[in-house]
Amino acid sequence: MTKPLRLGVNVDHVATIRNARGGPRPDPVRAALLAIEAGADGITAHLREDRRHITDADMARLKATISKPLNFEMAATGQMLDIALATAPHAVCLVPEKRTERTTEGGLDVVGGHDYLAPYVDQLKRGGIRVSLFIEPSREAIDAAVSIKAPVVELHTGAWCHAVEVGDDARAAREFARVVAAATHAGACGLEVHAGHGLDYETARQVAALPEVVELNIGHFLIGEAVFVGLAEAIRTMREAMDEGRAAAG
Repeated sequence: MTKPLRLGVNVDHVATIRNARGGPRPDPVRAALLAIEAGADGITAHLREDRRHITDADMARLKATISKPLNFEMAATGQMLDIALATAPHAVCLVPEKRTERTTEGGLDVVGGHDYLAPYVDQLKRGGIRVSLFIEPSREAIDAAVSIKAPVVELHTGAWCHAVEVGDDARAAREFARVVAAATHAGACGLEVHAGHGLDYETARQVAALPEVVELNIGHFLIGEAVFVGLAEAIRTMREAMDEGRAAAG
C-alpha cells in the first residue's frame, strides 16, 4: 500500500514581501493559518543567519500559534542549534546557507561535512526533534546521511525543476532519473524521504508518483501563484495535483 503524501507549505516569502517595505503585513503566521485551513499538513520556515525573511519572532509565533507540525529549516551553526532547541519545533531540516545566494542553491555537503554535521543531528534528536538533511539526489549523499544517523532526507529537486522550466527535456530526464534513483535507494536504506525546491503543479504531480516520497515542501511557487488566485486556492490546487500523482503510484 502506498504511503500517504504530506504537503508542507513554506511561508518564507510571505515574510520576504513584508520585509521589502517594513511593518507587520503580510503576516507569515496568518499565511500559515490559512495554508493549514486550505489543506497543508505542516508549515516550513527557514530562519536564515541574515534574517532576510523569517525572523526569530516569526518562529516563536509560528510555534505558539499553528496546530500542525512546524518544520524549522536552518544552517548547522551553534546559534541556530540553540534557537531550535529553545523553540522545540516538530522537525528541523538542516540546509546549506550562504549570504551571497538568493535562495538555497543545492544540497548539503554531507560527505565532506560528515563529522561536522553528526553532532548537530545527535543534539537535535536528543532534544526530541525529528531531523532531516536537505541533500542532493545521489547515492553518496544518502549513504552519508545514514552514517550521520539522520532519520529523514529531503531530496533537492531544484536542478530537475529548473531543467523542466527552461524546456531542456534531455537534462530534465537525466535529473528526474537521479531523483527516482535516490528516492529508491533512500527508501531501501530505511530513511524517510521528502522532496522539495522549485516544485510547481506539474513537477509536484510527477514526484508524488514516487512511492518512497512521503512529504513535499513547497513555498516560492505557491506564494507566487497566490498573487493571481489566492493562497488557499493555490494550496488546494497543489493538493489536488499531488493526490493525482499519488494515485498514479497505485
